[in-house]
Amino acid sequence: MHGSESGSEPGAAGGSGVDHAFLALERELAVFLRRARANSGEMAREVHPELEAAAYGLLVRLESAGQQRATDLAAYFGVGKATMSRQLRALEDLGLVAREPDPADGRAFLVRLTPDGLDRYRTVRDARRERYVRKLDDWDRAEVAELARLLHHLNARAED
Repeated sequence: MHGSESGSEPGAAGGSGVDHAFLALERELAVFLRRARANSGEMAREVHPELEAAAYGLLVRLESAGQQRATDLAAYFGVGKATMSRQLRALEDLGLVAREPDPADGRAFLVRLTPDGLDRYRTVRDARRERYVRKLDDWDRAEVAELARLLHHLNARAED
């Protein structure tokens, strides 16, 4: 059936004023996000016992996008410069990231993962990926690919 559970047009609320498809989406995303936050904390501690959960995302971004300016990282995550500076300083103190002058602008710095930071991050990422493989081992590969595609589409919309 297309549209809401009541069988009305797509996006319609169906006489009750409630679009059940969007209610279900909101409920499932809330559960997913709650679990994701808890998992980020666990993964952060696996990278380093003193790593904050919020800083784990910085490792993900730096590994996927390469070295970045702190201002670009702050914009990507939607946080202020002070918050980003504090998180980067903590990562630097743990030896997970390093700053070096930006050759394009001597006043700015580029942040990159250190070899130790990269090794630690990849070890945790690979273990997490294995957990996903085990949890979804009864899914068809096309379903996994479709979930990834839909999540990418949702994430892309969030950047707008």
